[in-house]
Amino acid sequence: MNTVLRTVNRVLLGLIGLVLLVTGGSVLAVGLGAPPPRWWIHRDRHDVLLTVAERTRWRDQGWWWPVVFTVLALLVVLTLWWLTRSVQRHRLAVVRVDTGDDEGAVLRARALESSVASEAARLEGVERVRVRLTGRHRNPRIRVRVRLEPDADPGRTLDRLTSETLAHARASVGLTSLPSEIRMRAAGHRPERVL
Repeated sequence: MNTVLRTVNRVLLGLIGLVLLVTGGSVLAVGLGAPPPRWWIHRDRHDVLLTVAERTRWRDQGWWWPVVFTVLALLVVLTLWWLTRSVQRHRLAVVRVDTGDDEGAVLRARALESSVASEAARLEGVERVRVRLTGRHRNPRIRVRVRLEPDADPGRTLDRLTSETLAHARASVGLTSLPSEIRMRAAGHRPERVL
């Protein structure tokens, strides 16, 4: 599904970009004095976008303004939805597990995320962990955000996280590699009261 959405997204972006490029280039060329192309809606650089007759044609009709505002509102909502879908990183739904035979199995990504988070939370010096799987179901990537306790040793925690927790996750899914991004942040010290 993500591949189809990504393909549709790229095709739509390409088409919209092409239309905007051709239209903008034509407006700029005609505005600078170039002869307009045959398909262009205006005759010369002093022609207006909408004539007075075109602007006032439907003004007296009761249905005109509600339709205009509804279409514009739908365009804004669809554009915002498309933008948020394009910007957000897609969370992986399932991971393909190599079981040794030719069939394999499917593991819910949230189960693997939960397992990695609970194992990482048991490490010494870890206050809180967030885990997210991204990428493709055959080649997942893992993002781990760790909040350390104030007195934790970041080097030791990172070493145990990579050599134990992520190694267990990689082995349980049967992957040769599990690209990971680990972000660590130390929790702030509470101010101590001095008497």
